[in-house]
Amino acid sequence: MTHAWLEAGAILGMALVAGLALVPLLVRLFPIEPWRPAAEPGVVGRLEAALLRTAGCWPPREMTAAAYARALVTLHVAGFAVLLAILRFQGSLPWNPAGRPAVPWGVAVNTAVSFVTNTNWQSYAGEAALSPLSQVFGLTVQNFVSAAIGMCSLVVVVRGFARRASGTVGNFWLDIVRGGLALLLPVSALVAIAVVWQGGIQSLLTLGDGDASTLVGLVASQTAIALLGTNGGGYFNANAAHPFANPTPLSNAIEIAAILAIPAASCLAFGRWVSDRRQGRAILAANVILLAPAIMLLVHAETRPNPWLPADVDQRRSETHDGGSLEGKELRFGNAASAVFAAATTATSTGAVDAMHDSLSPMGGLVTLWLMQLGEVVFGGVGTGVAGTITYAILAVFVAGLMVGRSPEYLGKKIEAREMKLAMLILLVPPLTALIGTAAACVVPGAAAAAPSPGPHGFSELLYAFTSAANNNGSAFGGLDATSGFWTIGLAIAMAGGRLVSLVGLVLLGGSLAAKRPVAASLGTLPTHGPLFVILLAGVINLVGALSFVPALALGPIAEALQPLTGAAP
Repeated sequence: MTHAWLEAGAILGMALVAGLALVPLLVRLFPIEPWRPAAEPGVVGRLEAALLRTAGCWPPREMTAAAYARALVTLHVAGFAVLLAILRFQGSLPWNPAGRPAVPWGVAVNTAVSFVTNTNWQSYAGEAALSPLSQVFGLTVQNFVSAAIGMCSLVVVVRGFARRASGTVGNFWLDIVRGGLALLLPVSALVAIAVVWQGGIQSLLTLGDGDASTLVGLVASQTAIALLGTNGGGYFNANAAHPFANPTPLSNAIEIAAILAIPAASCLAFGRWVSDRRQGRAILAANVILLAPAIMLLVHAETRPNPWLPADVDQRRSETHDGGSLEGKELRFGNAASAVFAAATTATSTGAVDAMHDSLSPMGGLVTLWLMQLGEVVFGGVGTGVAGTITYAILAVFVAGLMVGRSPEYLGKKIEAREMKLAMLILLVPPLTALIGTAAACVVPGAAAAAPSPGPHGFSELLYAFTSAANNNGSAFGGLDATSGFWTIGLAIAMAGGRLVSLVGLVLLGGSLAAKRPVAASLGTLPTHGPLFVILLAGVINLVGALSFVPALALGPIAEALQPLTGAAP
């Protein structure tokens, strides 16, 4: 076990160092004050200006929150239309050496919604269903765009707290170009180089005979942005468990660090943006308090012997693995690293996997479900995760204000009825969507049959699918057959609703806060940078998750864990 803990600690340390390195870049790229000419000099500034001129958005003009939200939704709709067209006309487009046919309507709609919303749920095997052109110009492009949109939502919320009596929240087109061009592109290029260095595939020439599942092309670049942008979709059906996308233990550690890097950096950048670094450290501490126990539980659960296996199966630690059940895991990574990857990917709305979550122990499955059900705010997705944590902070100060009979304030802005309504909309729509979708899957004829496992584990597969979709994660338990009309369209609705309602809510919340004048702190103001508030914030996040999902979890992984060991294995 000592080896497992050291491995987990080293991977998380790598992620924190990467996050610290990105903080100055975030602060420089997304200033709080309105845009000024030559605000971004050099090559990036010239490219930025050229792109915005081509799009007819130069010079950038400040937008109201409503205009910003309209632009955000418009880009989602345009991205969906373009990606859907690529998938449906794939058979007639060039760069299709294996002659992949058009993607069926249901799967095409599901995939287009999935990648546009940063979910990257995949109801298909990438290497068998898509051409290299669809992978690169369809999926990879949306990986960049959707992650940059998430960053925009955080920037608007931050501007809401930092600006005073402002009717504007920035320019969406400027923010998204900077997020994609100056942040995601260069950093993902570094990650892709590291993956190639370790043996990953990156080639303009496809490898394979055209029919084999080894037909590959630009794998490393898609893997890099899928992880860095907390997207998660893989070039292969096996995702980050495939040796062409994740060849070695070191590449596995690098990919976990990439998942956590921008969310960790955003926590600390938040403190700089609002001119109080203690606030950023408090947000980071709350995230660590929530993630660390989850990793500990997962590592403990997945390095324990599987009680369902016969007694004559040797599950002791050896030179090649950390002990415990290896079903669904890669020997080159081992149980501990696979557990850390599972925690990181479900906490951050990434959805990539280097082990099959369907094979996790009941406790391991419970932890992965729980991290998603907290609203993907434990570090969370690029931009959206920290923005969600800030929304929970608003709820925390509201709860604290109720306890002492004082109007709540956060970072000098009064939290009033409009802000609370928007906060509750942001926080409650995803769990409501997940629970309604799961209930529908249980009662719609034939829908539950998509889960191959009986009993509590089968229910967990249904719950996991809609939890993953509504919270824009994209991972799956692995055994679910999600190709029927109910699943492709139902999950698409859950993905679109969970994403767009939250994003629009965050933008409107930022606009509402920006219009307020700050109030001076007094003796009755709750300090939001100390240990007490960190514990309160973490407690509120856990409480909302528990009130929303504990009854459903009791029917799934908890019931599975309490099953007697006699009889057939789940």
